[in-house]
Amino acid sequence: MAAVSVSRNSTTVRKSWMLSLLSARFTVGSWLAPRSTLASAFQLFCTPMPGARTRARQAETGGARIGELAFGRERLATYTWGDPQRQPTVLLVHGWSSFGLRFLPWVEPLRRAGYAVVAFDQPAHGRSSGRRATLPMFAEAARRVADSIGPLAAIVGHSLGGAATAIAMTRGLQAERVILLAPAADPFDAARRFGGMVGLAQFLSRRLFDEYQELTAHDIRDLHAQATAPQIARPGLIVHDLEDTDVPWCEGERYARYWPQATLLSTTGLGHHRVTIAPETLDASLCFLRGEAVGQRVVSTRELPFGLC
Repeated sequence: MAAVSVSRNSTTVRKSWMLSLLSARFTVGSWLAPRSTLASAFQLFCTPMPGARTRARQAETGGARIGELAFGRERLATYTWGDPQRQPTVLLVHGWSSFGLRFLPWVEPLRRAGYAVVAFDQPAHGRSSGRRATLPMFAEAARRVADSIGPLAAIVGHSLGGAATAIAMTRGLQAERVILLAPAADPFDAARRFGGMVGLAQFLSRRLFDEYQELTAHDIRDLHAQATAPQIARPGLIVHDLEDTDVPWCEGERYARYWPQATLLSTTGLGHHRVTIAPETLDASLCFLRGEAVGQRVVSTRELPFGLC
């Protein structure tokens, strides 16, 4: 046990030291070479942490049938439990630097409830190919997997996967019910948080999407919760922890406020990651899938600033 503790402490120190060096590089570069620093920051912003691939390959599969699905030049790894051709199906959409098998605790409860279950690794994540990914790629990958299955009984998305799920629902993905766990609502706030973590000057953090918008003709504002949520004509449940330090609770609240058929369930003490697999989240989600009332309806008014209900 002592050796394991020393190894973990060594890894933590090494990561902290590397982050400090990276932060110093971006802090100095923001002022001395802003153009190249911005380009480097955006590349890093779109590159998942490599450790997630290792964890995905080492994770238990729970007896899943592992497959592949073409996605442009890349291949998406898929995981299937049950028979989507004969059973109502739930699609699970993971978040940034995560992987599909992170949802394994959902599989047995959903199978007992009579559902087939499908998860997948997003581009550049887990067993899927690719080096970089973006929110629109996350959304398109979710839609591509859903199309290969057929109409879904439900779709569940966590964090950036929650934002991608909302976007995909506005672009033709068919699902009877939608569950978003700690969903990210605002790409600009995500860029600001990322900039603060890596030492990027604030004036550059605000411009992190400039080149992406020029190259793709995508307006990032179309990806915000207040743009996507009003278009989702399906019942939704948003579960978000009040102590989430990665994606603030107010972002989940924003979805609930702008989504006419959604309710918000607020938890405490689970944070950003444990809320995904906590027993209370699973229990509430199964109740929601049965059509029971879960959470509270947030009073919607555009006069309120974000973060207030």
